[in-house]
Amino acid sequence: MNDEPVPDPKQFAATHWSLVRIAQADDAGGTHARRALESLCRTYWYPLYTFIRRRGYSAADAQDLTQAFFARFIATGGFASADRGRGRFRNYLLGALKHFLANEWNRARMQKRGGDVTFLEWDALDPERRYALEPAQDTDPELSYDREWALESIARAMDKLRREFESAGKAGLFEALKGSLTSQEPPREVTAARLGTTEGAVKVATHRLRQRFRQILREEIAETVGSSDEIDEEMRYLVSVLRQG
Repeated sequence: MNDEPVPDPKQFAATHWSLVRIAQADDAGGTHARRALESLCRTYWYPLYTFIRRRGYSAADAQDLTQAFFARFIATGGFASADRGRGRFRNYLLGALKHFLANEWNRARMQKRGGDVTFLEWDALDPERRYALEPAQDTDPELSYDREWALESIARAMDKLRREFESAGKAGLFEALKGSLTSQEPPREVTAARLGTTEGAVKVATHRLRQRFRQILREEIAETVGSSDEIDEEMRYLVSVLRQG
C-alpha cells in the first residue's frame, strides 16, 4: 500500500502540440506524420462532433463533416501552420473547424465521410448514443465542445494513471481507489476490507492517487497550451466547465 507505482515515460504517447510537431517534422505523406495526425483525430473527434451537432447539423451530416474535416487536414497538411506560441490547442482546432464549416462545406459534401480516406469508424464509435446523453438544455456549441474537451482530458489522464498502476502490478489497488477521483468513493472501511488493510492506509493511498492524478492531468493540459503560465488557468477552466454540466 505504501509503494507508489513508478511512472514509465516510455508508456506515454506524445499528445497535442507534441503530435503537431511530429507531423510538421515529417513530410505530408510520411508515416510518422500520418500516425500523429490520426492520433489527434481520435482524441478530438467527439468534442468537434458535438460542436457540429450543436450548430444544428443532423447526425449524418455531423459525421460527414467531422470525417471530412480531419481527412482534409491530413491530406493538405492543415497543421503545418499550427504554432504552440499562439496559445491553447483546443482553441486552434476549434477555429480551424469553424473556418472549415464556413468555407468548405459545399466541397466537403461532394465526398461522403472524407472521400476515400476513413479515420473514424462511426458504427463502432456510435456517436449518437453518446450524444443522446448530453444535457438537453445546453445549446451553446462552444460550451459543449469545451466540456467534451475537459472530459476527454480527464479520461486520458485516468487511462495513463491506470496503466501506471497496471505496470507496477497494482491494478487491483487502482480499481479499489479510482472512485475517489470521480466522486464515487465507497466508504473507507469498505475499501479497507476489500484490500485487506487499514482505513489509515487507504487514506494515505487515496491521497497519493489524487496527487498523481493531478500531476498527470497537469501534464496533459501542459501539452495543450502555449506556455507554462497558462496551465493553472486552463486547469481552473476545466473544472469550471465541468461544474456547468
